[in-house]
Amino acid sequence: MIAFVSGKVAAAGPDGAVIDVHGVGLSVQCTPATLAGLRVGEQAKVPTSLVVREDSLTLFGFADDDERSVFELLQTASGVGPRLALAMLAVHTPNALRRAMATEDVTALTQVPGIGKKGAQRIVLELRDRLGGPVGDGAADVRAPSRAEPWREQVQMGLINLGWSAKDADAAVSAVAADLDGAETPPVATLLKSALKKLSK
Repeated sequence: MIAFVSGKVAAAGPDGAVIDVHGVGLSVQCTPATLAGLRVGEQAKVPTSLVVREDSLTLFGFADDDERSVFELLQTASGVGPRLALAMLAVHTPNALRRAMATEDVTALTQVPGIGKKGAQRIVLELRDRLGGPVGDGAADVRAPSRAEPWREQVQMGLINLGWSAKDADAAVSAVAADLDGAETPPVATLLKSALKKLSK
């Protein structure tokens, strides 16, 4: 078990980062919110979970130990693998997932790509007693800090980490915000893809 990796961020993409640990580049799959906290060229310490398969070793990285714990607990539900568990954490905070399980909020879980109503019901049934209730100050349901439109900063930093200038990133974020026009905000990963499309035109 690799509990964390610590080193300089060598690269960052839409779904992962490369951490240089004493000259070895470790590829770490992360949620967009976790990636938003990483800066290429700066030191980072990322809590990790190593998923071992017959044909692969995949390292998943998280914003904190709580997120990693929830990621590992989610996989104890039948039909939930590491990719789906990561997608659940890309859409919801750990506390939002705990609240969804505790209140049997199937609708919240079906917001995650790849989870239908029946799958959500099964996950709730299997995990509601394992995850427990929200911890700390009962973090917001949305996948972000409680600032006005926090996704803007996350998407902008994601674009900058991918090599776009701050000016281009800001313009793309503004264009995506204009498209939303007050509608419900989709997950950060979806917003990042929309911004990349704007920049590729």
